[in-house]
Amino acid sequence: MYTSRILALPFLLISTALSAQSSEIPRTSDGKPDLQGIWSNATQTSLERPARYGERQALTDQEALDMQDGAQSRAERGNAPSDPDRPPPSDGNTAAAYNSFWLDRGTGVVQVDGEYRTSLIIDPPDGQIPYRENAPEQNKMEQWRDEHGADAFLGPEMATIGERCLLFYDFRTSNSSAGPPMMPMIYNNNYQIVQTDDYVMILAEMMHDARIIRLNSEHQDPAIHKWMGDTIGHWEGDTLVFTTRNLHPQQSHFGSGPGLVVTESLRMVSDSEIVYRFTMDDPVAYESPWTAEMVFHAQPPGEQIYEYACHEGNYALPGILAGKRREESQEQESGPADSTQAD
Repeated sequence: MYTSRILALPFLLISTALSAQSSEIPRTSDGKPDLQGIWSNATQTSLERPARYGERQALTDQEALDMQDGAQSRAERGNAPSDPDRPPPSDGNTAAAYNSFWLDRGTGVVQVDGEYRTSLIIDPPDGQIPYRENAPEQNKMEQWRDEHGADAFLGPEMATIGERCLLFYDFRTSNSSAGPPMMPMIYNNNYQIVQTDDYVMILAEMMHDARIIRLNSEHQDPAIHKWMGDTIGHWEGDTLVFTTRNLHPQQSHFGSGPGLVVTESLRMVSDSEIVYRFTMDDPVAYESPWTAEMVFHAQPPGEQIYEYACHEGNYALPGILAGKRREESQEQESGPADSTQAD
């Protein structure tokens, strides 16, 4: 993390130089790029492009520095001691309880092949998800909630998959650290990669979800749906390309449905950077496939991923269910009395 503009520019230029030194990337005994290690995809770059950039894909060096300076300043303000006499939040935002200590969006701007990006999306040219107009609702969870209304929450089944600790998924943004696609979150953006001749495993810190990529294999029967889908991969030169389909019906990203096919790739450009690209293809949800890129940065030697156990202090789901059970009990107790009065 840099502390001044003077230090930042050399860092950015060094990053560009490293990206060009693909010949120096670490390799396994069979000559494949060695992707193993702990990586982070934290970034200040948004998925969709802010309107002010139009179809401009690249930032200038100065714009990138200003964005990083702004992120650094916000982090420093957020880490400042809290005023004990401040009034409580008035907007109902309970997330305001989190200060910058708990957040890890990073302060860097995505840079791919020497170009600072205005958005993660590089195709279509406007940097926006090409949603199909009047596309049907494909999110199975939303369909069930619409069908059952308030009764959808009689049990735990309708709670989000994140609340049930099945898979980390932010229902507000459609982002999932495990994916696919593997998106940066507000914290816990670390991944551990382990590879063999036949498999590549990607462990996401958030909810410790593990993706298993079977190399040189075939997709399983379409009737088999799994969390994070069925993923197979192969090497194209020094790039690992992998395709996922047959995602679990309760897993929807950016309006996707059961026909979603996600094609991803990991291209190591130096011993400290991997370019991650993904293409989302769902003709029901989108007018055309769309593609995004970001960078996975190597974490310092000795870093490790600690167990994600947020659920150990999460009393929301049992509290919601206990409240509903209490409400049902009260209704049963008052039912006969109301019936007698009606007679």
